[in-house]
Amino acid sequence: MKFKYCPMCGGELEEKYSWDEGGVPYCPKDDIMYFDTPRPCVIVAVIKENKILLLKQSYIFKDSKVLLSGYVTNGETVEETVHREVFEEAGLKVKDLKYLGSEYVKNNNKEIIMLTFMAKYDGGNIKKSAEVEWVNWEYIEDALCEMKEDEIGKRIVRKVLKELGYTGEKAYRCDNNNCQTDS
Repeated sequence: MKFKYCPMCGGELEEKYSWDEGGVPYCPKDDIMYFDTPRPCVIVAVIKENKILLLKQSYIFKDSKVLLSGYVTNGETVEETVHREVFEEAGLKVKDLKYLGSEYVKNNNKEIIMLTFMAKYDGGNIKKSAEVEWVNWEYIEDALCEMKEDEIGKRIVRKVLKELGYTGEKAYRCDNNNCQTDS
């Protein structure tokens, strides 16, 4: 978010030097600096045996399945966000969360920091939310082929395969344009 006016007093902000941050929007009246920060979001690969939870949301990608994701809300940790989003979008419980790293996305003037996780299925039956067109378990070896447009999701799936100790070649066949799935 790029501040031009102070959200407290409405006055126009000026630029003030802040050591290693450089020029930062500053309100002299309220003596507050407004640092530009990306919006935090989680993205999670939910694993159940040899399957991964994928969903379809056409407003994200027209021809691609994606991993489950959602924004962190005020007052919750990123781990709580993972549990909440998985339950809200798919009706499932998860356990054994493992942080896999972060991804930075700048899209249509939105800046997002995506905190990536893998989690194990811990119960429940899939209950698709209204914001999701489709959700189901897919073989993890088919995930990269199912996620045609989702480059960040594919990077996460590759990390998950590594975490799971996957040594086969089938999961990576779409990297070589040989996408035939078993599903």
